[in-house]
Amino acid sequence: MTAAREVELEGHIIDSGMMGAAFGIIMDLGGSFDVEEFRIGRHENEESYARLLVEAEDEETLQSIVHELHQNGANPSDPKDATLQRAPKDKVVPYGFYSTTNHPTEVRIDGEWIEVENIEMDCAVIVEERDTEDGPSAYTEVLSGVEEGDRIVTGETGIRVSPPERPRNREGAFGFMQGGVSSERPSESTIRQVGDAIEETKREGGDVLAVCGPALIHSGAREDLARLVREGFIDMLSIGNGFAVHDLERDLYGTSLGMDTESLDHPRKGHKHHIYTISEIIREGGIEEAVESGTVESGVMYECVENDIPFVIAGSIRDDGPLPDTITDSMEAQNAIREQAHEADLVLMLSTLLHSVAVGNCLPSTTRTVCVDINPATVTQLLDRGSDQAVGMVTDIGTFVPILADHLLDEG
Repeated sequence: MTAAREVELEGHIIDSGMMGAAFGIIMDLGGSFDVEEFRIGRHENEESYARLLVEAEDEETLQSIVHELHQNGANPSDPKDATLQRAPKDKVVPYGFYSTTNHPTEVRIDGEWIEVENIEMDCAVIVEERDTEDGPSAYTEVLSGVEEGDRIVTGETGIRVSPPERPRNREGAFGFMQGGVSSERPSESTIRQVGDAIEETKREGGDVLAVCGPALIHSGAREDLARLVREGFIDMLSIGNGFAVHDLERDLYGTSLGMDTESLDHPRKGHKHHIYTISEIIREGGIEEAVESGTVESGVMYECVENDIPFVIAGSIRDDGPLPDTITDSMEAQNAIREQAHEADLVLMLSTLLHSVAVGNCLPSTTRTVCVDINPATVTQLLDRGSDQAVGMVTDIGTFVPILADHLLDEG
């Protein structure tokens, strides 16, 4: 072994699995380690500490090990200031720029640790001098937002990542959020716990973001979600063109994608209802105008307009129409989604894989997230983002939303 580096782990590193993960990373990537110091937290709120000497055959192997350890919260024991390089031109970052995780991150500038604002994964970190005495600031920026001359953090020196730790107990409204996916959990009791978490978020002044797919409308859960919006349990809505179209179609024609969601009948010309709906909303000038004129009188979009609940409708290549409110520029839509994600304290991802992945990519790992889908692969893919503050439920969205609404509204 010719290359070595000391790293530190701090916090609830045993019961959170951080220490075991670090050991596995080192051995899987062909390195070895010695535990030079280990202090165990002996009380519930006492943290543990470990200092490891990591060794590898060469510097390249060691660097790859240290990189993976860093992503999991292990940091060098002798931190140095972060390396900054100027962006050579707009949308171009220096070679070796630091690509962020979604975990809370700090960078070391002039011997001081500075929190990186608006943390999200797969971004660059820009450091700016403030005009005040507060010192420099650091924040994330997507590559398309980088401007020539921006000071970009490069390498991994002077960067500290802190993955969220699993709670030590299951008490409180968020105690059930231990990660993982299961269709074996008692659905109704878990849904009630989700309801309790929403209520706690609202009591604390937090915001709840609902990310919804059109299956929610098809399954007959539209009216219950509309109730949750009307009663103030949903603060923001992130959807695609299809969700809005079928919600409005249900109001105008009593169908969703041509099917009556109550009788399950397919009315004559029902397959044309969604395109007729789009035409009617375009004629009105938009969703808000259709509500104000009385053309639209019920549903999720109606309640959003009536109760000043902001919504983002992000378009895609598949969209019919689209609706006038749909953001068809993908970068503009991404920025609108990002703004919502950064404001959210609790996110409900309801039966939509692609839209949930888009929102999930903008979320810090500390944002509590509930993902619900009938397809286990959808839930697994979303939770694999790495957040320990997430819970996945494999269940029918048409069951989940009505039970959630009954718990929050009829028993609240």
